[in-house]
Amino acid sequence: MMPQHPATQPTPAQIRRWRKYVADEVAEGAIYRALARRKTGQEKQILLGLAAAEERHEEYWRTKLGEHARPVRPSLRRSFLRFLALSFGSVFVLALAQRAESSTPYATDADASPQMAADEQVHEEVVRALATAGRAQLSGNFRAAVFGANDGLVSNLALVMGIGATGVSSGLVLFSGIAGLLAGALSMAAGEYVSVRSQRELLTASRPTQVTLTAAPDLDLDANELVLIYKARGMTDEDAEHRAAERMGLFTCDCNPSFSLNPEARAEELENEHEELGSATGAAATSFCLFASGAVIPILPYIFGMSGLAAIITSVLLVGAALMITGGIVGLLSGASPMKRGLRQLAIGWGAAAVTYCLGLLFGTNVA
Repeated sequence: MMPQHPATQPTPAQIRRWRKYVADEVAEGAIYRALARRKTGQEKQILLGLAAAEERHEEYWRTKLGEHARPVRPSLRRSFLRFLALSFGSVFVLALAQRAESSTPYATDADASPQMAADEQVHEEVVRALATAGRAQLSGNFRAAVFGANDGLVSNLALVMGIGATGVSSGLVLFSGIAGLLAGALSMAAGEYVSVRSQRELLTASRPTQVTLTAAPDLDLDANELVLIYKARGMTDEDAEHRAAERMGLFTCDCNPSFSLNPEARAEELENEHEELGSATGAAATSFCLFASGAVIPILPYIFGMSGLAAIITSVLLVGAALMITGGIVGLLSGASPMKRGLRQLAIGWGAAAVTYCLGLLFGTNVA
């Protein structure tokens, strides 16, 4: 039961704060409804349930405001969330919504009811659960994309900084950067090709064959070798004997539901793993492109004719912006602070570049 607005008049500070709450609740409800329009089934109902809860919270603050209630603009953050929900409706929006729910002020605001503070905690967990499936789908490919691009950014920036600090010509720095791009991208592609190819070969070697069907008619009934096959595949003694008898034709169907490992099911599972791995060539091409996309950024100033300290500073700033973006996206999808993750990526990248830059200055001085 939502309490009515107090008999005493609210202070100007309370009025401003409550109006902001109303605006944010309206915006959050709109976000969930926008997401629900892109969903079906249970997920749609969950999002509509969240929107209904936000409407209840909105009404709570409107009741407390009474005659002071009036339309106000939602915060920039929640307006941005609503725009993303209307435009994309992806896991990124759910991750942002999770962050918004986790930063609710109701837990420390004496004007908010305990029920509302508890609601917001539950909302965060609901949104986290909704985003989990999308995060799982993105985790493999997304991880490869982020780390591939990040490797290109950091390694080639470090190379360009080290070479540039020696005082050589901008043409030599550009050539070194292109060489670093190609060397790193080809290395990443080769490693990915070998990795995926080896994994597929291991899966192929593990796939059960149809020897149990082709050899069964000629086997010795008193020393049935099929039992050994099924035991090796993980079946119990009883199940292995039952399966062997079925293959020998003593049963017309497999009527034992207690098999701990069905060879046909295992074969299907291995085939699915093959499909998930994809082709070795495709994985190699993807790795090449991802690394190259990051490695090209540090040499952009040199490509456009810049040289000297201006080119180095521009390269550092461009890579810094890219590292902040990749780190922010990682933080966003993991439910952490995008700013903190971005700054962490920035510190790692700039730290590596600073080391090679200092080495370049040292060797450049010696060369001179």
